[in-house]
Amino acid sequence: MTNKIRWGILSTGAISRAFAAAVPNSATGQLAAVASRDAGQAAKFAKEFNIPRSHGSYEALLADPDVQAVYISTPHPFHVDWVVKAAAAGKHILCEKPFAINHADAMTAIEAAREAGVFLMEAFMYRCHPQTAKLVELLRAGTIGNVRIIQATFSFQAGFNPTSRLFDNALGGGGILDVGCYPVSFSRLVAGVATGKDFADPLEVKGVGHLCQTGVDEWAAAVLKFPGDIIAQIATGITLNQDNAARIFGTKGSIIIPNPWISNRQAADTGKLIVNRQGAAPEEITIPVTVTSYTLEVDVVGRAILAGNVEAPTPAMTWADTLSNLRTLDRWRQSIGLTYEAEQPANYRPRPLHVRPGSAMSHGNVPGIDKPVARLVLGTMLEGATFPAPHAFALFDDYFAHGGNCFDTAHIYAGGLGEQLLGQWLKARNLRDQVVIIGKGAYPPCCDPVGLTRQLDESLARLQTDHVDLYLMHRDNPDIPVGEFVDVLNQLLKAGKLRAFGGSNWTLERVAAANRYAKRKGLTGFAAISNQFSLAEMVAPVWAGCVSVSDATSRKWLKKQQLPNFCWSSQARGFFSGYAQPDNHCDLELVRCWYSDDNFLRLERVKELAKKRGALPINIALAYVLAQPLSLFALIGPRTLQELRTTLPALKLELTPKELRWLNLE
Repeated sequence: MTNKIRWGILSTGAISRAFAAAVPNSATGQLAAVASRDAGQAAKFAKEFNIPRSHGSYEALLADPDVQAVYISTPHPFHVDWVVKAAAAGKHILCEKPFAINHADAMTAIEAAREAGVFLMEAFMYRCHPQTAKLVELLRAGTIGNVRIIQATFSFQAGFNPTSRLFDNALGGGGILDVGCYPVSFSRLVAGVATGKDFADPLEVKGVGHLCQTGVDEWAAAVLKFPGDIIAQIATGITLNQDNAARIFGTKGSIIIPNPWISNRQAADTGKLIVNRQGAAPEEITIPVTVTSYTLEVDVVGRAILAGNVEAPTPAMTWADTLSNLRTLDRWRQSIGLTYEAEQPANYRPRPLHVRPGSAMSHGNVPGIDKPVARLVLGTMLEGATFPAPHAFALFDDYFAHGGNCFDTAHIYAGGLGEQLLGQWLKARNLRDQVVIIGKGAYPPCCDPVGLTRQLDESLARLQTDHVDLYLMHRDNPDIPVGEFVDVLNQLLKAGKLRAFGGSNWTLERVAAANRYAKRKGLTGFAAISNQFSLAEMVAPVWAGCVSVSDATSRKWLKKQQLPNFCWSSQARGFFSGYAQPDNHCDLELVRCWYSDDNFLRLERVKELAKKRGALPINIALAYVLAQPLSLFALIGPRTLQELRTTLPALKLELTPKELRWLNLE
């Protein structure tokens, strides 16, 4: 690579003009090509900015071998599509803010860049101006004491125009995404620096706003509460002029930033910070520059690429920072009732699915199911998803792309939403025949043959399929003879509504009794169970009616029977993730269910082996489950693509029988 990054500009909108004007003034970049869907427009743009080549399609720009990095400035909803395609083409990427319309889509794009090994940054140009670096320096030095209140606004008067992208629901319109992302990113930066970090996630987000007739926000405000009891007051708007300043109030003074966004597209903006200390006259600090924030941004990216990095240094936007920002924007939108039509479960459409070659996923077999079953089974509870449809599609896609084909659902999960989203994903992807669905029902108070049948029919309707591959009773009802359950499950098997069945949280004694009954009557018996199993032994049931089989007696039974067990809480609900500490009692449920001297000794041994193997402790704990001489399948419940990615290395860890015994204190 030369000492100048050759840039291609993808799209020819107004912000692209600012970028095109900025590149020639940079120390690290030069313009190589521009693309538009209109070849004439691209040629006109190239002539105006003296760009060597123009392309009549974005695909042609990405195929241009002379382009090393691309600047993406399409409307918001298309950012992720082109980031993914640019990463696949091996191009480094600077993508305009907001990086995506929601956190889930951003996860997909960032994982694409990570896999391709290319640079990627969200284009918040104010983060690249030395004014922001100076502000960080002052805060870290404790200039105004402990930060208490942050105020930030970015708003403008566009005039209502239903045909403009600013007011178009389909284009991610509204103030929160277009410019509200600035005060959110600013507040998170300040709160993070004030608490010794690069950025902070808000603990609470409470917003209000006005939605116009097109369904997007014209003006909105929010209060964010951060760790350390730091409060941020933020506001935005697209039909309302506000002061567009930022203020930080601390225990020993305040800092006023009259022009925090430094957004002049034609001329250099001199930075200015006004520091007010108690008992002293205001101090005005100026930060002169000779180029625009956009040129400074080009050089932040260029230097990072030339140094071989895939992320920019702070305070520019890192990947984690971008994800946190979008997660906060999601919560702000949710609090005012703004969901884009494309995010509605019935409307969400997946992106092209890229199945990764050479997956490490291992598979096993379950009697009655004619497909191999992935030994890592993806749960569909979708905990913490602000907008469930894009979140679910992103997780399901990534899991399938890594070789996973088994999904764990239940009638009770999220009131049926998990089943609905899986059904919509399977229909959109046309993957029903390639996927194994585990359905669960008969949850109390419907744990009887009649309730079981009704819940299964409801689940099938939600899943948009005529059968589940494995149906598990979610609970047992000891008041009902096992024969009644076996009889009704065989009827459902004969009707084609399931391929195999079993029980979740059934005692092994009741399972054995059910299978003895089935054998005596010439019927099909339990093909599998789903009881808790992990390296850490469950001290107390997570919920009433839970059954664990991690003990030596149960393991001996499972080894003899070789009955498949779909292990829930296979990683002991995060006990091995680093959060559990003998003196940390913040998570009362973790303490109640998993804290014991033996489990902490297991944790220490896991850490020791993880260090030796160059793995994460959670990988060792999961590999322990997969390495047992039993027929075990591990249920996993990642909430993000990063959690899924960091789980998968367990598939490549082979633990010896000696290591298994040592880990389990045997």
